[in-house]
Amino acid sequence: MRAERATAGAVALWLALSVWAADAASPAVADPALEHRLMVLSAELRCLVCQNQSLADSHADLAIDLKNQVREMMRAGQSDEQIKAYLTQRYGDFVLYNPPVKATTWMLWLGPFAALLAGSAALVLYLRRRRVAVAAASPDLSAADSVRARRLLDGDAAPPA
Repeated sequence: MRAERATAGAVALWLALSVWAADAASPAVADPALEHRLMVLSAELRCLVCQNQSLADSHADLAIDLKNQVREMMRAGQSDEQIKAYLTQRYGDFVLYNPPVKATTWMLWLGPFAALLAGSAALVLYLRRRRVAVAAASPDLSAADSVRARRLLDGDAAPPA
């Protein structure tokens, strides 16, 4: 009796989740070409709330509103470039995942390379100073100690017991 109830409960849960998943997977508009165009354009736009997701991947309320606004602009016959121009005029170049190279966006494009170059130069300077400091701090061996060390390293003489 318990097994039958558990099985019936599992089947009911599966059916409910299947209906919910089918409803969630249905396109937002009847025109699949428009929906595909919306997804392609949304992948090129940044979510203004998440800032690390595209508009297509975000489920934030503002992202949903922006997608609906873009959908309406597409229905009105505007091109992708006109929509991008409107959004950049309203929100700035930050809304684009690939902002144009211009004076105000040079740091976006060159900043990572400048940071890598500065970090590499700092590492080289640190290693040079460390090498000099280690060389200055290490004591010089006498001639007899150098000969003994060389023999030990070459395996000619066994270390003293």
